[in-house]
Amino acid sequence: MSSIDQILNNAFAPVGDAMASVVFYAEPFTGYDIKLILVWLVAASVFFSLYLGFINLRGFKHAIDLLRGKYDDRNGGEDGQINRFQALSASLSGTVGLGNIAGVAIAVSVGGPGAVFWMGLMGFLGVSTKFAEVMMGVKYRVHGSEERPEKVSGGPMYYIKQAFVSRGWPRVGMMLGGLFAVCGVAGSIGAGNLFQANQSFTQLLNVTGDDQSFLADKRWLFGLLLAGMVGVVIIGGIKSIARTASRIVPVMGGLYLLIGLIFILMNWQQVPAALVEIVTLAFDPSSAYGGILGALLMGVQRASFSNEAGLGSAAIAHAAAKTDQPVSQGFVGMLGPFIDTIIICLTTALVIVISGAYHESDGIEGVKLTSRALESSINGASYVLTLVVLLFAYSTMITWYYYGEKCLTYLCGENDRMVMVFKIVFCSFIVVGVSMKDLGNVMNVTDSMVFIMAIPNVIGLYVLAPEIRRDLKAYWASIKKD
Repeated sequence: MSSIDQILNNAFAPVGDAMASVVFYAEPFTGYDIKLILVWLVAASVFFSLYLGFINLRGFKHAIDLLRGKYDDRNGGEDGQINRFQALSASLSGTVGLGNIAGVAIAVSVGGPGAVFWMGLMGFLGVSTKFAEVMMGVKYRVHGSEERPEKVSGGPMYYIKQAFVSRGWPRVGMMLGGLFAVCGVAGSIGAGNLFQANQSFTQLLNVTGDDQSFLADKRWLFGLLLAGMVGVVIIGGIKSIARTASRIVPVMGGLYLLIGLIFILMNWQQVPAALVEIVTLAFDPSSAYGGILGALLMGVQRASFSNEAGLGSAAIAHAAAKTDQPVSQGFVGMLGPFIDTIIICLTTALVIVISGAYHESDGIEGVKLTSRALESSINGASYVLTLVVLLFAYSTMITWYYYGEKCLTYLCGENDRMVMVFKIVFCSFIVVGVSMKDLGNVMNVTDSMVFIMAIPNVIGLYVLAPEIRRDLKAYWASIKKD
């Protein structure tokens, strides 16, 4: 292990395992460890799906209409910094990442094809939670200084605080909002930076010969190049980030879906059998991969990790959207989990199941399994996959920088010098992430921080639930009137 690995892992060792064991505490049940944080997220998704009358079904067409501009005259506005599509792209660039490739592969290799069914179901339910948090993110956003009134900030930290302030519990609101913001800053540097940089370089090594590659001893050089590319974008703030994301997301998503679709079309005769296998094994108690519960747990976990519904992160990006109607942006925001989990993740899953590559897995496999599955029918697919992984990681980093910045300014106020220092620190950690061969305890801490965000966020959404339903009802009434 390199010296930087030793220094950071030793520094985080006292708290890494402790935090992970608390945040990801698991209760044994019929031979399986059920993580309570996942129960927390599932419960929120089920609650808001029922409480809002299955808005994930009723509102889907309206969300598409909003995104293509049908209601721009009615729901538009200059009260924001970026348009609807840019806001959706920015939030997607933060969620569409390695989890869509490596995470799905892990779900199938551990939970079997049946995990795919439960992953899709969780993605469908998560749409309702995403609608609620994006809507509140826009409603309770705040404007910048008198010099820059067009600059807006929003997200769970703001609506969590307001939820309790309006009910006479300001200290509770400040505490929970502050907790979310602190975790957001830490999570942006770890899960949104260190991990992405590290794994993108790891995939690059995989296709160039692992440790025998000419790149093996040039980690720092790759890190500097990646840091420079990130720095060029984040220096311009949300407008620059959103513009970049709106260009990268369609390209990287389209490229990945294209290669997946080519694979599926080349093996179209096996598609019905793969779908039957996915559904059958989802309800097969005797499955070699752990039966119904094993498939369900793995599917739910990977979906939660992938689309981030309930964590509240996407609300930070959507809060910058140009609209005077918070409910309308909530509809646009709920397209995120659909694209992320149901379209992209399902493509990955079909490729793996159709290829049968998961039968050859010896334990947990991530991006290597997806790569092997694609290569079974498409020569050179691993190189295309590497490009996609690099784009996914890059887009995730620029968006999570913005999340971290907004959480930091919530805690410390708008300060250009402080923001510039954070940009430098963030880019520096890209070089650190690439240079490390073992993230170990560092990721235990930062992953824990990301999922702690779900606790104050969901509490705030529960408190605001009557308001969310009331505003939604009024919005539907106004749409029907027009």
